[in-house]
Amino acid sequence: MNNAPLRVDVPGEGYHRNLISCQVACPVHTDARGYVRAIAEGRLEEAYLIARGPNPFASICGRICGAPCEAACRRGKVPRVDDDGHFIAADRPISIRALKRFVCERHGPEAVEAKQVLASVEKFEPPVAGGVDEMAALLRSGVDARLRVDTGQRVAIIGAGPAGLSAAHDLALLGLSPVVFETEPVAAGMLYVGVPAYRLPREVIEKEVDVIRALGVDIRCGVTVGKEVSFAELRRDFAAVILAVGAKASRGLGLQGEQGPGVFGGVDLLRAVALGSSSMALGREVVVIGGGNVAYDVARTVLRQIAYDTARTAARLPGTAGVKLVSLEGLEEMPADTVEIVEGDEEGIERLNGWGPVAIERGAGGEVTGVTFRRCLSVYDESRRFAPVFDSNQTMTVACDTVLLAVGQSPVLTFLEDGGRDVEQFRPGWPKVDAATLATTAPGVFVAGDLAHGTRLLIDAVASGKAAARSVYESLTGRKLEAEATTVHLVEDRYRREIGYESIRRVEVPVSHPEERLRHPEALVEIGYDAAQAAREASRCLDCGVTPVFDGSRCVLCGGCADVCPTLCLKLVPLSDIADSAGTRAAIEASLGAGEDLSLHSAILKDEDRCIRCAACAMRCPSDAITMERVSFCTTWRTV
Repeated sequence: MNNAPLRVDVPGEGYHRNLISCQVACPVHTDARGYVRAIAEGRLEEAYLIARGPNPFASICGRICGAPCEAACRRGKVPRVDDDGHFIAADRPISIRALKRFVCERHGPEAVEAKQVLASVEKFEPPVAGGVDEMAALLRSGVDARLRVDTGQRVAIIGAGPAGLSAAHDLALLGLSPVVFETEPVAAGMLYVGVPAYRLPREVIEKEVDVIRALGVDIRCGVTVGKEVSFAELRRDFAAVILAVGAKASRGLGLQGEQGPGVFGGVDLLRAVALGSSSMALGREVVVIGGGNVAYDVARTVLRQIAYDTARTAARLPGTAGVKLVSLEGLEEMPADTVEIVEGDEEGIERLNGWGPVAIERGAGGEVTGVTFRRCLSVYDESRRFAPVFDSNQTMTVACDTVLLAVGQSPVLTFLEDGGRDVEQFRPGWPKVDAATLATTAPGVFVAGDLAHGTRLLIDAVASGKAAARSVYESLTGRKLEAEATTVHLVEDRYRREIGYESIRRVEVPVSHPEERLRHPEALVEIGYDAAQAAREASRCLDCGVTPVFDGSRCVLCGGCADVCPTLCLKLVPLSDIADSAGTRAAIEASLGAGEDLSLHSAILKDEDRCIRCAACAMRCPSDAITMERVSFCTTWRTV
């Protein structure tokens, strides 16, 4: 029997807010709990407005976000127990991303005009604000003069990807005049030219961008900085410049035989397919090198035999006899999302794990004939640093006529040669950046997105763009932009949950059959929830903004709360069993005074990972010492 003292964390300031782990994990702090519970209760338009508040790409995130909120979801940590109280397994998180898609399809720009979206957001008053309803708060704060908006200073943004457009979105709300320069013929950057249409329909992208345009953002596509306009001209004609070019250039591996026909960058292929370019002709046996999501986007795109537009004198992609994806990592270590791996397997991608490329083999005429690999024994060292170890005695050659490299991307900043030499770079393509302000070493020049933090998730790029916008606003106006959050605890006198919510298993997101996916290159893989499925999945949310609060002055130490707790999250223990620490000592002395015999006093301990907010403890308590309380946040913005 383990008699070691129990280690206890004493709640401090912000404790209850941090329990809303999905919101804490989101880089833009979307109140996922708020919109999921709104879906469960049938308040769908409100759910959309909560999701849209801090995120100008809510509709796109509903389809392709990496969903850090789901990784943090407390439902995925709650233990499942059998009728005898024995642990079976951990539950699975709420399908937050798919639920966002569900409400966006009904009340987002896919369903209504851009101006209607803006009007709905501006008027939205959350009945119980679970977080920063950022867009509505900015709009209202400007109207009632808490926020002093600027009067039209122009800001140049290079790159119309998620970071650049998010920066433009918020700068427009702050009264500045953003002008976005995009080298591609379409806006949205890699969202358009890098994410396949079977995952993200083009019309969804266009509708989302229309909302940003409706704010007054000037987006100029087909304009390459360094050609049509110089960086020096932008610095001369604009009050500030934000670099948000992203990492769009495919990285090579420096392999023997890599240079020459038949070898392409993976993102170059995705761009060619998205824009209907005729610059690539693939063979019948394709090898994709890489193990991340981009590698799967490439492999699955080739598998669908996406055609170039024949009306633009392009040849149709020849029918491929096979697509092989070869990764350095083993199956368990692959950086690609599990769903990508599973769906790739379903669609017929041949996966070869644990092999590192050595050379690309070519025939007498220079054509690709295969790739030689060697066995990778391990990818990372004990500190989880990239340090692959190979067995050079174990090799294989995979026959192919086309090789696609999907092993990472890098930015291209050659336009800085004219007017940007004072933008220092710690290595080519990567500027030195102040982590707090996102400012470069050049006056008035800021960065956002990949240039600020390396390649990450879409939602990280959105957060970075918004942060850059705030820094530019403060730099140009000299006024500090602050969010004021008021926290309120509201007692839920009649708090009840859906019947059986604690036992509902996760509702899998419906997807099309593999044969259906491959019939058309843009056939959607994920079908999405219908209303009944969405309501059922949303009802699983633990509503972490609500928590049982204990009044020690009323407690009679009957232990009834612990007896009825279905997940055994409550425990009544002597204070002497609690490990001594600065926090626990201060809390005990504040309650009892110094020098008390701790064995004569008890404490109720609560395991937050187990609590499912069922309110059984509050209903059982004979002395009304337990109340269910909702933590509410109301945010306004002001300048100082």
